[in-house]
Amino acid sequence: MSSETMRQPLTYDLLKAKHREIRDASPINLALRVHRALSWLQRAEKEVDDSDAAFIFYWVAFNAAYAEDDWEAMKTGERNTFIEYFEKMVSLDTENLIYDAIWQEFTDSIKQLLNNRYVFQPFWSHHNQVPGHENWKERFAKSKRNITFAFRDQNTKLILRLLFDRLYVLRNQLVHGGATWNSSVNREQVQDGEKIMAFLVPLFIDLMMDNPDMPWGASYYPVVD
Repeated sequence: MSSETMRQPLTYDLLKAKHREIRDASPINLALRVHRALSWLQRAEKEVDDSDAAFIFYWVAFNAAYAEDDWEAMKTGERNTFIEYFEKMVSLDTENLIYDAIWQEFTDSIKQLLNNRYVFQPFWSHHNQVPGHENWKERFAKSKRNITFAFRDQNTKLILRLLFDRLYVLRNQLVHGGATWNSSVNREQVQDGEKIMAFLVPLFIDLMMDNPDMPWGASYYPVVD
């Protein structure tokens, strides 16, 4: 695959056509995950003029793809679920598309997000007077050092984890009403987040379809009679 082709994002139409061909032979849980994720991907692609809505829809598509109905996973939290999912994605990405997206396509956008205190949860916990977050500046400095090391070492899994820590804060700000729609205050991070999700989420879905034998786990709220 040429680098120019590699830069072209996967679309709903391409992925849906592929899903139609393989879904009958796919495990039921995977077929359901992909079907749901694609439905939200399609909706996200329609929001060409609304970055807030597009980001939210891309996140729902991502959630449909990765989340497991697993009590142990729920106890350990969203962050650990992310880590396990990203380990799978990177290991399955034999064409290094995730790697190239991070190190070539979106380096500047990712660095801006990772170095933005407004999507760093301890910053907000401190300002909301949550005990134990008085040292948010030290935590932020340590996080930025980790980011520097990750970029130096080209550690794709670590960058994904740190990136989605930030994107999760942005997701919470939007979904929980902690931001104004179309606000100029957070435009840059929302637009960067949308652009990154628009590339990575379809890629994650495609990798899942290519690897039906992986243990993807049970879907939330399966279809029942």
